Amino acid sequence: MRVVVAIDSFKGSLTTLQAGNAAARGIKRVFDSAIVSVCPLADGGEGTLNALLYEDETDLQKVKVCNPLGQRINAHYGIIDDGGTAVIEIAAAAGITLIKEEEKNPMNTTTYGVGELIKDAVAKGCRNFIIGIGGSATNDCGIGMLQALGFDFLDADGKPVEFGAKGLYNIKSISIKNALPELAVCSFHVACDVKNVLCGAQGCSAVYGA
Repeated sequence: MRVVVAIDSFKGSLTTLQAGNAAARGIKRVFDSAIVSVCPLADGGEGTLNALLYEDETDLQKVKVCNPLGQRINAHYGIIDDGGTAVIEIAAAAGITLIKEEEKNPMNTTTYGVGELIKDAVAKGCRNFIIGIGGSATNDCGIGMLQALGFDFLDADGKPVEFGAKGLYNIKSISIKNALPELAVCSFHVACDVKNVLCGAQGCSAVYGA
């Protein structure tokens, strides 16, 4: 008997490999002669990096960045294609599993740490990006990420707006003067399994923000 096990992660409980290996052990317990192959699977959320770098963590990069509440944590991303492409999970820096239940408030959480991961990858020569956007604890339209990359979102007094979705209301002007110049030659591909737009009854603010 040959079996292929391809299971996505269980958010906050098991990674794709942990789930797959658990299933493999169960199969072998019943069919001890079975040949079982565990293939990591991801949908753009947690585990995307593991799936793309399966059995090869030589290009795993570790960086200290902001978590969804601006606290410094260790996060990681991967580099593939001989150093030209960075694979980044929003969940690694702005993930919902990085904060406590009582801290889950998209009005306060930021994607700033994601921008720090991108900035580090740019400094290391990456110009192509695959970004998995699942598992996020944020709903700030990515302004935190862009702030980390040098974009300025200013209020009526010319001061930077607050982190989180609450800062969106106060944006009066946007400046690209200090934006990282290398971004002009970078390409970004988003890994995502949903098609929700930002606003409206089926928008991500209404569906996922809650």
